[in-house]
Amino acid sequence: MSGFDTRWLDLREPADHAARDPFLLDAAGAYLLAGGEAPLAVDLGSGTGSTLRAFGSRAKATRWRLVDNDPRLLEAAVSRLPDGEAVERVEADLTHLAPDVIDGARLVTASALFDLASRGFVNDLAARLGERRIALYAALNYDGGMRWEPPHPVDREVVAAFNRHQTGDKGFGPALGPGAMEALREAFTEQGFDVRVAPSPWRLAAEDEALHALFVDGVVSAVAQTDEVASSRLDDWAARRRETPPLCKVGHWDVLALPR
Repeated sequence: MSGFDTRWLDLREPADHAARDPFLLDAAGAYLLAGGEAPLAVDLGSGTGSTLRAFGSRAKATRWRLVDNDPRLLEAAVSRLPDGEAVERVEADLTHLAPDVIDGARLVTASALFDLASRGFVNDLAARLGERRIALYAALNYDGGMRWEPPHPVDREVVAAFNRHQTGDKGFGPALGPGAMEALREAFTEQGFDVRVAPSPWRLAAEDEALHALFVDGVVSAVAQTDEVASSRLDDWAARRRETPPLCKVGHWDVLALPR
């Protein structure tokens, strides 16, 4: 699993924070803080630390272990911390997650990760967290839905090809793609967790022009790899989408799994 560009992560952070379901985020924060003095949260695929920042003031009363396979992103996460704050950094291959990465955690978090992961990875993580009675807060799991206003005749064709691409191997084996939320719900329910889910869609407007441009570029790159949309049709779709950034809704779900 390769690292992401910091510009993409920085541009998407406001949209991510606006999309997160506030009730599940509050519940995750309350569960974490109920763990006694300085409970530990372990953030998998932490990137530049967006999940930590999403917890706001609650993060100051807890310890954080940021886990990523990209040392550049871990360094960027530390550089974004307020003066005087510190976190533990762990450079690790998430596709072969060592058991000690989650040692001592009360809560494991991840954002925009599990649609890239395989069902086997999710099932294994659910079993590990179940054995140790560690909660999971997994935000922004893509659900396969994209809707633009105004629409374009090729929208449906592009989204279908993109969603098929999302189920390819992203380093973990066949990815869950749009099935991530259901896989998380099933796996953690089977392990005896109380599982709650809530929609957390991106809503991109005209003022999100830079993010929208990178998002369109990513969609085009993925769809082009499938050879399922004729290049002329894909080029026309991309040109129209870049021309005047439309309103765009991209479906995601948040998941909170608490030990019973």
